[in-house]
Amino acid sequence: MIRINDIIDLVADYNPEADLDIIDRAYVYSARVHHGQVRLSGEPYLTHPLEVAGILAEMRLDEVSIAAGLLHDVVEDTHASPEEIEEIFGPEIRRIVSGVTKLSTLPFSSSQARQAESIRKMILAMADDIRVILIKLADRLHNMRTLDFHRTDDKKRRIAKETLDIYAAIASRLGIYWMKKELEDISFRYLMPEEYKTIAGLVSAGREKQDRYIEKVRSIISEKMTEAGIGGEVLGRYKHFYSIHQKMVLQNLPFEEVYDIIAFRIIVDTLGQCYEVLGVIHSLWKPIAKKFKDYIAMPKPNMYQSLHTTVIGPYGERVEIQIRTQEMDRVAKSGIAAHWSYKEGRKPDEQASQTFAWIQNLVENQANFSNPEEFLENVRIDLFPDEIYVFTPQGEIKNLPKGATPVDFAYLIHTEVGNQCTGAKVNGRMVPLKYELQTGNIVEIITSKGAHPSKDWPNFVKTVKARSRIRQWVKNQEKERSLTLGREMCEKAFRKYRLNFNQLMKTDKMAEAAKHFGFQSVEDLIANVGYGKITPLQVIRRIEPREESEEPHQSLLNKLIGRVRKKKPKGGVIVQGMDDILIKFAKCCQPVPGDPIIGYITRGFGVTVHRTNCVNVLKMSPERQVDVQWNEDIRETYPVKILVRSYDRVGLLAELAANISKNEANILSVNTRTLENKIVDSHFTLAVEGTEHLEKVLTAIRKVRQVQEVKRIG
Repeated sequence: MIRINDIIDLVADYNPEADLDIIDRAYVYSARVHHGQVRLSGEPYLTHPLEVAGILAEMRLDEVSIAAGLLHDVVEDTHASPEEIEEIFGPEIRRIVSGVTKLSTLPFSSSQARQAESIRKMILAMADDIRVILIKLADRLHNMRTLDFHRTDDKKRRIAKETLDIYAAIASRLGIYWMKKELEDISFRYLMPEEYKTIAGLVSAGREKQDRYIEKVRSIISEKMTEAGIGGEVLGRYKHFYSIHQKMVLQNLPFEEVYDIIAFRIIVDTLGQCYEVLGVIHSLWKPIAKKFKDYIAMPKPNMYQSLHTTVIGPYGERVEIQIRTQEMDRVAKSGIAAHWSYKEGRKPDEQASQTFAWIQNLVENQANFSNPEEFLENVRIDLFPDEIYVFTPQGEIKNLPKGATPVDFAYLIHTEVGNQCTGAKVNGRMVPLKYELQTGNIVEIITSKGAHPSKDWPNFVKTVKARSRIRQWVKNQEKERSLTLGREMCEKAFRKYRLNFNQLMKTDKMAEAAKHFGFQSVEDLIANVGYGKITPLQVIRRIEPREESEEPHQSLLNKLIGRVRKKKPKGGVIVQGMDDILIKFAKCCQPVPGDPIIGYITRGFGVTVHRTNCVNVLKMSPERQVDVQWNEDIRETYPVKILVRSYDRVGLLAELAANISKNEANILSVNTRTLENKIVDSHFTLAVEGTEHLEKVLTAIRKVRQVQEVKRIG
């Protein structure tokens, strides 16, 4: 266990001018308020903030970050208040600690909603001060290192999944690759334990032979560099387990054919020497076309710089080699922490601020998503690491996600350019708006005044900014049409009750009615009548209360759905507390109990239930979404599709079927396809009772000999 003196000595070593007193005071305060608390491991709780502060010190962060790391959970887990933190340690540390604190005390409809809103809060706070996310990453890393002490496998898997989806991706975007790799490997161990053990065993089995290979290649490179008069360090490294697994799955490769399990890194003194070493390597071994990447001339968005090349090595095998300077290596290890300086005026340096503009984009885009789960899904989209680099006609470099289109590029330039985009030229030639841009393309957008976005654009754009701006435009247009329709509906209904709608529009009664229904203005109220979200009769009854017998009440759901079954037996899903609504389960995502779900109202066909992360939900009108929940009193089975990928062998299908049957799941259909490399894809449709039952079945299938991958699809 790390001690406070170790942390203080480390900070003093890399920053002799640091205010060490604030670190010492933060430690004393944290020890006092956490006194008597223990972690699941049985250790004193204080070990956790100490380990977090130790990780931050290893990242060479400033003393304010270290102190905030020691205090990061005192507000959440003790009697300490934000006001007390500010009084003792100042407003800067209070702001950082508040940004790290989860929203565990606020009421939310579900744990998923609370977690999504906590991550939204974290993203907002990290845009204000990047140290918030650096502390949060250190906190998550230590929690993952001690994840084994959680009692239930379900909780371990849930935490590991969130870590893989969000925190490892953020570490990657921030350029902190050592942390990304450790978070991925620990998550992999809990999410796919069998696959993890298999890869760990295979790597370990060949370790002695691989170590000899590393030493042989390293000595050849070092000798050639010495002959060329270039000093430097040559290192061999093993690829981390999750990365090996990803390559095996994505490229359908057995372990023996993953060529870059070992890679080499060459570190030199100057930028010019990087290119000199590249020449030495390419004269020594034949380079592979399309496997050379110059991240020095065109750095990654997180400032990563290096030369990457793959060559045919001394034994006819592929060898991946990275070449960089010592400064580039420092940035590659520390990412944003290597550039974030708070010494002069407490401001981040300009280069880091510009490079990490994607954080500001996340903040701008989050305003367009009222649903926290929808925001979280779009955060995941924004965090994926594959980038392309394109040029404006003036030669300015812009980076976009892989698969981005001219429409994404147009919205990156400006919202109005995107809204008025009618065509695009790539390298001087006209291309369709669906065209996938490639690195090096020169892109020119053609606009036309009066043009507007098409409703099918969200189906092919790749950036959250483009999708949210298009949806915002469509929503504004729908609001105008709904205002007209709502006004007509209200005028007609109000006349029936001998009321003058146009006169009442300007009264306080109408403003109070709008407020009662949760709208900011009378205009919003009328637009929602047009949407079908509320009825004119509900507005009339609010303004002029009448006897119930005058006209039967017709709810929003009945209005939109049409005739529904009034005496339908109880089913597995409850709609807004009602259980007499016609329910269908979406075939695109096939939800089962345990999945977070949302309902979508369809005219005349009741409510269709989707998983909340279903891609089709993002395309649907938010006005037709309705809260639904699983009825825990009902036990039914639900269809779900799974893919089993394995090596072909005699008796495979029979063994798979036996394992499924043994775990009380019914096979509704099965379809198998043998690929060229003797891999078999088996598509099963199973009837299961929920996510826990499904996970039990998947775990059993993973234990079948020569099964490589098992996953839920749809």
